[in-house]
Amino acid sequence: MHTTPASARPLGLWTATALVVGSMIGSGVFLLPAALAPYGGASLIGWAITLCGALLLALTFARMAMRWPHSGGPYTYAHRAFGDTVGFVVAWSYWISIWCANAAIAVAFAGSLGAISPQLTATPARAAACALAALWICAGVNLAGVREAGRMQLVTTALKLLPLLLFGAVALWWLDPGTAFRPFNPGGSLPQVANATAALTLWALLGLEAATVPADAIADPERNVPRATVIGTLLAGIATILACTVVLGLVPAETLRQSQSPMADAAASIWGPAAGLALASVSAVSCFGALNGWTLLSGQLPLAAARDRVFPAFFARVDARGTPRLGIVIGAALASALVLSNYSHSLVQVFTFSILLSTAATLLPYLAGSAAWLLRGEGRSRIVAGFALAFSLYALWGIGAEALSWGAVLVAAGLPVHLLLRWRR
Repeated sequence: MHTTPASARPLGLWTATALVVGSMIGSGVFLLPAALAPYGGASLIGWAITLCGALLLALTFARMAMRWPHSGGPYTYAHRAFGDTVGFVVAWSYWISIWCANAAIAVAFAGSLGAISPQLTATPARAAACALAALWICAGVNLAGVREAGRMQLVTTALKLLPLLLFGAVALWWLDPGTAFRPFNPGGSLPQVANATAALTLWALLGLEAATVPADAIADPERNVPRATVIGTLLAGIATILACTVVLGLVPAETLRQSQSPMADAAASIWGPAAGLALASVSAVSCFGALNGWTLLSGQLPLAAARDRVFPAFFARVDARGTPRLGIVIGAALASALVLSNYSHSLVQVFTFSILLSTAATLLPYLAGSAAWLLRGEGRSRIVAGFALAFSLYALWGIGAEALSWGAVLVAAGLPVHLLLRWRR
């Protein structure tokens, strides 16, 4: 087992918490109100299910981080509980979800820039160029070292979390009790609305496990990783739900459905165009911060798997500062390829396709991580893991046949790599 000396652990509690918050609050919070508009106030049911599930997963990952305080997060837990094959499948699936998420977030960043300056994204080629620039700037920051990436994460998280909380809290006073969320449920039966909105809101809360992935770079990981995971999930969940729900109450559903930047439109309707521009700027910062955090994970996850000889050995190479340079570059290159392969489509189409891939690939690590503690855990915490597993199965079922099909294809594509690695041992 690889161990990192305390002097080489540059991330503290608040940087680890910023990694969780910054990875969770990305593009979803600013775009979701448009997708949730058909469900009105009843979307709160989906939010409640998703937040409860996220907290169950966060508590489960926190316990596993105390037992196995090593880099890799869900991969490490699955590997310790179930061995190399399951470990590889989880690492492969999670790694794919990371660079697919980076493609989606980079595209959302380009969309945010377009709301500020439409000329920047006036054509698909310009939009793709903005997305690629964001990807490679974040790659450059991470190549400079984990400490530098952590500092960037702290700054960008503060610049988006505080305005988001302020917007949600202040905008509550503008809600009209007589008209907000009327009708409460325009979208069908409550069980149908709950399933539909839970699937939609899941994307906005992915990333709760972010602090567990670079655990070897976090000081006192047995204490700081669990605390960062739970605190970060609560902060991100509250800020996201508050902001999205306020927008649903302020802007008519018909207007929201057509909006490319629903939160900015809500701010503009209350305080004028300058406020809308300010929210669009916060959205851009939010996307950039999330991209920075996920770029960090794109190098740390394959590094942990390669050290266990589950991934190809070249992912384990690090420079003098301990930075897995090759993993970061490969992740950025794959995300760039995903953006370029769809650049002739609209930003919304590229974003939707990337989300589909990322969400499908993330659910398997959540499922395996919960099952790992249910099998290897102890005490009443196994009950929490059982509920986390049930939520993961529910989310997997609710995500739809198309996403499940993509997930199966992605896992199958990795099996030849696993067989080759085993044959070479």
